[in-house]
Amino acid sequence: MPIEVSDVRSNPQDQIAHAARVIGRSKDCRKVFSAIYQGKKRIKTVTEIVTLTSLPRMRVLQEAGKLCNNHIVKKTKVGNELAYEKDPFYTQNKNTILRLAGNREALEKYPTKTNPKLGDIAVTVVTLPKKMVDVEKITIDDIDSFEKVKGILWNQDPFPVDEEKFKEGLQKVIGEQGTFEDWGGEINDLFSTRLVIKGERKNAAFGLKGKGTKGILTPKKMGKRGDQVQRLFRSSAEVFIIQYWSQIDESIVELMANLARSKSATDMKKIYYGVIDGQDTMRLITAYPECFPEDTVQRSRVNPIPSMGQTYTFSSQ
Repeated sequence: MPIEVSDVRSNPQDQIAHAARVIGRSKDCRKVFSAIYQGKKRIKTVTEIVTLTSLPRMRVLQEAGKLCNNHIVKKTKVGNELAYEKDPFYTQNKNTILRLAGNREALEKYPTKTNPKLGDIAVTVVTLPKKMVDVEKITIDDIDSFEKVKGILWNQDPFPVDEEKFKEGLQKVIGEQGTFEDWGGEINDLFSTRLVIKGERKNAAFGLKGKGTKGILTPKKMGKRGDQVQRLFRSSAEVFIIQYWSQIDESIVELMANLARSKSATDMKKIYYGVIDGQDTMRLITAYPECFPEDTVQRSRVNPIPSMGQTYTFSSQ
């Protein structure tokens, strides 16, 4: 049974960029790659590639060997003749590979896991020894200050929540009386020393996104330059939380994880990070109705259901 050359489940954009760099600006390598991946035929002999490219046989062998050594094609045989086999992943992405191979600027801007791009912001990925890093991903269920949410489930669509109203309610929940003005250059929307996790008070920084933001929350929607998550992690905190009234994309969580590792290594302490998406926002409002504006609480009362074996109550209005 043939083994696939590439692992399409692991960093596909890195694999595309890798193939583009191998081909580079070499016209001959580009011709050989194009010939092998041309049409529906899965395997092509060296003779067939020579015919398609009009290159000398030795040159075809050199360029095909380079592609094979970099796991972009697989060497095989048809009868007694040397041949090369396509990889399904590169077949699907051959046009992107050829476009990037001929354009260095486009290749540099192409986002990959090892070279991510967030708008005009480049993120440098640094590999740190495990002993230098102590991070933990948390949810609102892990935070003592939000203990009442454990009795609440939410199985309906969340609704837009005003950022200022949510921030005021959140302050009441955690007992934070400070004043926090919203302006374009702040590194966080709310900072508190009163958040309790595992029985201990922690310095916590929150990044909040209200109803002015639409759709799934991605890094590019975090601030005008897409750098709000990075700025959040400049806070003198141990806990970092992003809250949004709807769905939060996995890329936000991945970015937070990388920044948490860097923060842990730099500050030499444990860092907690997590998100409060639309469902958890609704659970929080439902669990603490006395802390949030009446109009927000009334909407949250329509759909929540108690978790199995538990109940919740609302304070009288």
